[in-house]
Amino acid sequence: MPLDIEKIKTDFPIFRNTHRNNKPLVYLDSAATAHKPQCVIDAESKFYSEDYGTVRRGIYFLSAMATEKYESVRKLIAEFIQASSPTEIVYTRGATESINLVARCYGESQLKAGDEIILSEFEHHSNIVPWLMLRDRIGVKLVYVRSTRDWRFDMDDYSDKLSERTKIVSITGMSNVLGTMPDLKAITALAHAKGAKVHIDGAQLVPHMGINVKFLDCDFLSFSSHKMLGPTGVGVLYMKRELGEIMSPWQGGGDMIEYVQFDGFTTNELPYKFEAGTPNMAGVIGFGKAIEYINSVGLINIMMHERETTEYVLRRMLETEGIQLYGPTTAENRGSVFSFNYKDLHSHDIGSMLDFNNIAIRAGHHCAQPLMGKLGVISTARASFYLYNSKEDVNILIDALQQSERFLKNAVR
Repeated sequence: MPLDIEKIKTDFPIFRNTHRNNKPLVYLDSAATAHKPQCVIDAESKFYSEDYGTVRRGIYFLSAMATEKYESVRKLIAEFIQASSPTEIVYTRGATESINLVARCYGESQLKAGDEIILSEFEHHSNIVPWLMLRDRIGVKLVYVRSTRDWRFDMDDYSDKLSERTKIVSITGMSNVLGTMPDLKAITALAHAKGAKVHIDGAQLVPHMGINVKFLDCDFLSFSSHKMLGPTGVGVLYMKRELGEIMSPWQGGGDMIEYVQFDGFTTNELPYKFEAGTPNMAGVIGFGKAIEYINSVGLINIMMHERETTEYVLRRMLETEGIQLYGPTTAENRGSVFSFNYKDLHSHDIGSMLDFNNIAIRAGHHCAQPLMGKLGVISTARASFYLYNSKEDVNILIDALQQSERFLKNAVR
């Protein structure tokens, strides 16, 4: 069913309240963070003002109610990604912490010097640096799968680089720079055939496409709340139960233990083994409301809307003189993230000029400096779209780009 974008926008107070130079906000930076519907904001506020109590620690009514709501979100997340059980869902501070947890708690205990970890050229720094740190600690080797000429994941190169030495394959589900979406099912099957475990960085994929971890059979999945309409400071790590059982704890402290003595401790059951300290309770409650909102709109409806948006953006950018678009030029297996440069303008100048028109984009290396090197640039402008963006937003972007060039030329004169 087609989305009613104007109606959806009324659910987001930012679009009512943010005007600059008498122009409404055109927000094209959802790959960085997504805006929040009023129901998410209200859920956090209500929790603090009416329902606040510590979780999993109190015997009083408020604590029991807070715990029930907190754990119900874990169940909701498990259902959203098709996990077998809520016990496979670990709360973290974000996708970055989730990836670091896998690298530290699985990688450090299960890998040894000489073992190999396969990444791709598309990865965000958050899916490179933790593995580089692991390399520096224990001597593993990082192997990078190259991209094809049309900026797809090169399955032939991947197959060639997989070996008995491969122990972990950690791959983005969607590039935050190019929108490239690898074939995760095929990648996972080939890795498992070699005995390797698969981690998917789902920070960009899950908010827009969802994911079925049973179908993919991935071993780990990381994603964040704030990119899918929820609060900041909340992330998720999905892990297969049998892997969680053999992994060492992430941090030590309250609630991750079963019993403590002066000379030792035993860990709590899953998933609490990995959740030390007082968590971001209100953030989790808000995240649950964000998932409910996405479910009410319909993930399939969001996917269809973004597919249409992607096709339209590609057509407009490819037909506009002066736009250098990076990444796949067809909508197949591609997300609604578009990196580009315009004529001879620096990406920061593009971003500043668009900001004057109240158009919010990203400009820079997008936490993907190795990929920038492969593209042969230092930085790009990036426009990214979500359920609250319309084709009119695309037209406004293209028109403003063309106006920016004329403005700068006149300014130089």
